Amino acid sequence: MTRRRVVVTGLGAITPVGLDLPSTWEALLAGRSGAATITKFDASQHTTHFACEVLGFDVDGYFSRPEARKMDIYTAYLLKAADEAMQDCGLDVSKEDPTRFGCILGTGIGGIQELEATKDVFLARGPSRVSPFFIPKMMSNALAGQAAIRFGLQGTCFATSSACASAGHAIGMAFRSIQWGECDMMLTGGSEAATTGLSLAGFCSLKALSSRNDAPERASRPFDADRDGFVMGEGAGVLILEELEHARARGAKIYAEVVGYGSTDDAFHITAPEDGGGGAIRAIRQALADTGIAHERVTYVNAHGTSTELNDKIETLALKTVLGEHARKIHVSSTKSMTGHLLGASGAIELVFTSLAVTEGKVPPTINYETPDPNCDLDYVPNTAREVQIDVAFSNSLGFGGHNTCLAVARFDG
Repeated sequence: MTRRRVVVTGLGAITPVGLDLPSTWEALLAGRSGAATITKFDASQHTTHFACEVLGFDVDGYFSRPEARKMDIYTAYLLKAADEAMQDCGLDVSKEDPTRFGCILGTGIGGIQELEATKDVFLARGPSRVSPFFIPKMMSNALAGQAAIRFGLQGTCFATSSACASAGHAIGMAFRSIQWGECDMMLTGGSEAATTGLSLAGFCSLKALSSRNDAPERASRPFDADRDGFVMGEGAGVLILEELEHARARGAKIYAEVVGYGSTDDAFHITAPEDGGGGAIRAIRQALADTGIAHERVTYVNAHGTSTELNDKIETLALKTVLGEHARKIHVSSTKSMTGHLLGASGAIELVFTSLAVTEGKVPPTINYETPDPNCDLDYVPNTAREVQIDVAFSNSLGFGGHNTCLAVARFDG
């Protein structure tokens, strides 16, 4: 079977550094951090007091009251980003066959804010006061179902949940759906809104988070020798993927071409990467092989780059193992240094950023990079954005559970 070509024709995002994609991209290129002391709840008893929050988004003002009361904030973020991506792609859905337009979206945690709020109601007022919207708001597939309803998408539609690789898996499966002829268009990406008292406490107990409470904006420092953990983030990223000839026929703007996807598991430890980076290595190799492109054409990697001791070291090792000496010629950056770690949505916003980087020839930096680590010895685009003509770019996602994904996009030349 001949694989069909897949291109990116629409992008949208809501992040801790911008309520839409243009403002987010401007902040990234300027190297602005979204980290600050948490405002949405009292975090003073936690060991970490800060996160990268989405601030200023008025859910009740953006959605009608009946809509807003039926969705957790993670779904609201997703639909906001999806509205932007759909508008950006310029597609008139009413003129399309809805059965050929699908939706695959990822989330690692789902509606935890609704879960925590409803548990409080249950304990204080009893089971009869639990809202009938509780389950539809909390469930992890709510974002996919709500997006399908909002845009009338009747093709394949489901949600993926694989921790930090959730959106990577969603986008990879959306890519395959078009490649294999199941659909002509896919709305894909992911959303997360897990900055709550309970989830923050859980990550603090894991000792996974930075504790630089005196300087939150300097806390996320991927690949730096003084890194001490990741910073929680929230938000959503959405891409519209489209079969190439379908996009050409309607004169669509094309950002980049999706050319490869790899997916593996370490089968090693529920929270730690495998010592030799075997799973990450195989995922990157799979994506590279899927492209059919020589590894020397890889120009940029938007790294998973969490700012944790093990992840950054293992990801560096994986890139050097797959790309050999060429790894020292590529530009590697972690946008988590600015947005924080969006958990299940990280792969979504990061492929959005990667697609923009390919289109505009601009690589966002890794901020807070000050002290080199001998175990992390690549070019991490420290502190300042660069203008670089990108041929092929990777976006990596490495999640709890040992889940690894790698997505490859290439510059589209017609």
